[in-house]
Amino acid sequence: MSGAHWDVIVVGGGNAALCAALSARESAQRVLVLERAPEAEAGGNSRFTAGLMRIVYNGADDLGRLIELSREEIERTDFGTYTADQFLDDMARVTEYRCDPDLTEILVKESFPTARWMRQQGLRFTAAWGRQAFKIEGRFKFWGGLTLEAVGGGPGLVESLTQIAKKRAIEIWYSARAVSLLADDAGVHGVVVKRAGKTTEVKAKAVVLAAGGFQANAEWRTRYLGPGWDLAKVRGTRFNTGDAIRMALEAGAAPVGNWSGCHAVAWERNAPEFGDLAVGDQFQKHSYPWGIYINAEGRRFVDEGADFRNYTYAKYGRVILSQPGQFAWQVFDAKVKSQLRDEYRIKQVTKVTANTLEELVAKLDDVNADAALKEIKAYNAAVRTDIPFDPNVKDGRCTQGLAINKSNWANTLDTPPFEAYAVTCGITFTFGGLRINTGAQVISTDGDPIPGLYAAGELVGGIFYFNYPGGTGLTNGSVFGRIAGANAARAAQSVTQSKRVAG
Repeated sequence: MSGAHWDVIVVGGGNAALCAALSARESAQRVLVLERAPEAEAGGNSRFTAGLMRIVYNGADDLGRLIELSREEIERTDFGTYTADQFLDDMARVTEYRCDPDLTEILVKESFPTARWMRQQGLRFTAAWGRQAFKIEGRFKFWGGLTLEAVGGGPGLVESLTQIAKKRAIEIWYSARAVSLLADDAGVHGVVVKRAGKTTEVKAKAVVLAAGGFQANAEWRTRYLGPGWDLAKVRGTRFNTGDAIRMALEAGAAPVGNWSGCHAVAWERNAPEFGDLAVGDQFQKHSYPWGIYINAEGRRFVDEGADFRNYTYAKYGRVILSQPGQFAWQVFDAKVKSQLRDEYRIKQVTKVTANTLEELVAKLDDVNADAALKEIKAYNAAVRTDIPFDPNVKDGRCTQGLAINKSNWANTLDTPPFEAYAVTCGITFTFGGLRINTGAQVISTDGDPIPGLYAAGELVGGIFYFNYPGGTGLTNGSVFGRIAGANAARAAQSVTQSKRVAG
């Protein structure tokens, strides 16, 4: 370890990495961030998100410690509450009770303190009125326990954290690809980096891995997620190909979690192969609870109203990928047009409009029109119209007697103009990754912490299985990024003290 220039190296450039770097810098002097992407594309998947964070809070008073709320905003908004028990229950329910209990407890317990820490660092938040609340009788009501949004969304989050890091004298190397870890029997001592065509060894007293999953690696997707996943669109950065996971596994780290699982959503059918920063997350199509899905065979194939969107959207991309042709159409009528999210109004959208259902199904590319018309009419006849529609609650307005019933928000499709949007599967991130302990130390295949190695964010396994509560990804990255950075800095201090004693 003689000659180590850096106290802590952080591999990655998104939310988890920048939180780790800022946390490490609170007690370490020399912190380096290695971002594989060029500066123009930096920020990992975080830059493609809406900037939403799921946190525990007890009403407007707690949120007021994070957000500058006016008296008028408080009076016209029902923020509700979101308790630790609710957060834990949501995590357990959507992961089918497989989420690591110790890591999940920390995620939940530290969600609000971490958001508060980020605010103290200089990050600004707002309330997610436009995405997570509906206005009913002149008052906004938050419906899914998800209220906190970084100002400027994902791009604003990354830009703010990056500028804060630079002001704290954290050095960031762009276009710097981590190739392997410098490791021996005593632990990890740095990173081999390829930059500007040259491969060099960069020594450090501790390393934090926070470079995302392997969703942008078509070969790994097919290997671990299964056949057909090479055909999925990638919602975010093209640089998350699993480099940091591979490096850690080569150094003896233990894999853990849902390696065959991922976060995948309904995504514009004709979107590019990878995310487009100019469009951000607007290729997503998340208003399906207000309409129905139709596949190439003209059939519905999923319960669009099974739960609030926040608890189903991350698993329905997989369902769409399994349909004939890997696509589907979302169908709506004029009654719910005002409920459709802003992403339905962008220019880069595959959309058809018609004044009759017969005309609409004829316009659905690659769909059996006769079967689709029959399916829609059967759906309309099955709707319990005696139950009132209410988007703020699981209203129980359902269908009865269908092969796949809709559990909530079932409106008849009978009011023109009708609209349909073509979607496919867009993968966000992968669930399998590295095993860590509650201190964010990477655990070896022997079951022991690897000295000097920490991890946070999407490359950590064991937290998400099958599905995901909306807004938890950024919270997960921030919470464990903060922990990883702080503990990496402590490890660096321990190395320095040991050298002094030895000297």
